[in-house]
Amino acid sequence: MDETHLARLATTPLFRGIRDEELPTLLGCLDAHRRTYDAEEAILRMGDTVRSLGIVLAGGVRIERADPWGNTAVLGFAGAGDVFAESYACAPDMPLLVNVVAAEPTEALFLDVRRIATMCPGACAYHGKLLANLLAISARKNIELSRRAFHTSHKTMRGKLLSYLSAEATRTGSRRFTIPFNRQQLANYLGVDRSALSSELSRMQRDGLIKTRRSDFELLCDTHE
Repeated sequence: MDETHLARLATTPLFRGIRDEELPTLLGCLDAHRRTYDAEEAILRMGDTVRSLGIVLAGGVRIERADPWGNTAVLGFAGAGDVFAESYACAPDMPLLVNVVAAEPTEALFLDVRRIATMCPGACAYHGKLLANLLAISARKNIELSRRAFHTSHKTMRGKLLSYLSAEATRTGSRRFTIPFNRQQLANYLGVDRSALSSELSRMQRDGLIKTRRSDFELLCDTHE
């Protein structure tokens, strides 16, 4: 792996606390391998079993669930530096209940979870840090799933949107922010109809609550339903 990729990895949550010079040895220990994907290409499919977690090096991936009637719900998004499929890699006999899809041209690095969990003579000094980081990442993912449940629990479309947009403003620390979804993906994430969502966003603009263009948003006032 070249220096650019190593420098990028050193800033990711999974490798927090691990020195740059330690990474090449550690990646060799973890059987790291890179893959690239075109936009909308499937990375992992429902029913697959996996033994490696993925890290997004560039681009982004959507976590989706599709039902037998073709309806798709977006459960989350992983951007550059984020980890995906770690829970399934830690339970390799459990088939995936989701699809992982490249949201744009994407490059990902895969690491064998068994080698993270197993101490070895070559890199055992790093494993404790990796395990602690992986636990923290998993905890944050669980919180994210709870947050989505909070958004979708609102009875009205406006309530769902205000809950989500307020959370994004809090997460970014700004009333101006860009979300990782287009309109259809946002509708899928909130479990609503796309046309109804677009109509409500237009009404919210007319009511002076928000400004929006594509995936860019600005909250204009206190957003209470």
